[in-house]
Amino acid sequence: MRVGIIGYGNLGRGVEAAISHADDMELVAVFTRRDPESLKIKTEGAKVCSYDSIGDFSGDIDVMILCAGSATDLPEMTPEVASKFSVIDSFDTHANIPEHFADVDRAAKQAGTTALISAGWDPGLFSLARLYANSVLPEGKDYTFWGRGVSQGHSDAVRRIDGVIDARQYTNPVPEAMERVRNGENPDLSVRDKHTREVYVVAEEGADKALIERQIKEMPNYFSDYDTTVTFISQEEMDRDHAGLPHGGSVIRSGQTGYDLENHNTFEFKLDLDSNPMFTGSILAAYARAIGRMNESGQTGCVTVFDIPPALLSPLSPEELRAHLL
Repeated sequence: MRVGIIGYGNLGRGVEAAISHADDMELVAVFTRRDPESLKIKTEGAKVCSYDSIGDFSGDIDVMILCAGSATDLPEMTPEVASKFSVIDSFDTHANIPEHFADVDRAAKQAGTTALISAGWDPGLFSLARLYANSVLPEGKDYTFWGRGVSQGHSDAVRRIDGVIDARQYTNPVPEAMERVRNGENPDLSVRDKHTREVYVVAEEGADKALIERQIKEMPNYFSDYDTTVTFISQEEMDRDHAGLPHGGSVIRSGQTGYDLENHNTFEFKLDLDSNPMFTGSILAAYARAIGRMNESGQTGCVTVFDIPPALLSPLSPEELRAHLL
């Protein structure tokens, strides 16, 4: 399967790494809006090209994997690329998924391509876990906990504050809240009850650290609804102790079964990731396999992870899956 990657940040490199371990996939090209000459990739033989040249690769690439931002890039980019290629994105603005789906579905159906939006681990694998848990335990309650992990969006928001040179923000689940859920208490939990925010900041020399801390803790939509701790460190400490991008979390559904709902059950799906972008890149590569197969079979338009048979993700044959994984 011939694959193209659009965007070569942390996620693009994660996809490239996953493809390098897939015998049934070949990376044809990486497309960038930067100067292609400035980009050095790991895959020998693959091209680095301008994003504006993607149309020149019609017929040479089976699936395009988009590694761009959900805020401004993907709403325009995914329908545009879907008009030329089968495509995958990791659009994660949950409230806007229906609108994004409709736009991409329209473009893909007109072009005869197949598109998958919102692949990754949340939305993505966590979405599947919630679907399975709700279907099996209709009498129950859902809880999703994230972390401990680096939130890249929150880290960027802190870096935009005057006087901040660098910042890293960790989301932490509250252990007591998780324990109550696992014990079957089915508590009503606020945002503050479930997670805390932990921020490490490198400040400019002479910056007003008290003001920076107050601006962080009072930032709406990011920190104001959470218990947040702010720690000022040196750039050396940041580079040494916070260079990675770990993440993870758990989907938990606590529910009852039996004629009188007398049986308590806990469904939990958990991830613990050394590198968020490397793991997400592996998810996108697996779903590229599925999208390529679906397009070959004649299915067009937009789908989500809910619509894809699990067997299509695997390089193994149906016979091998039944013999070894069932």
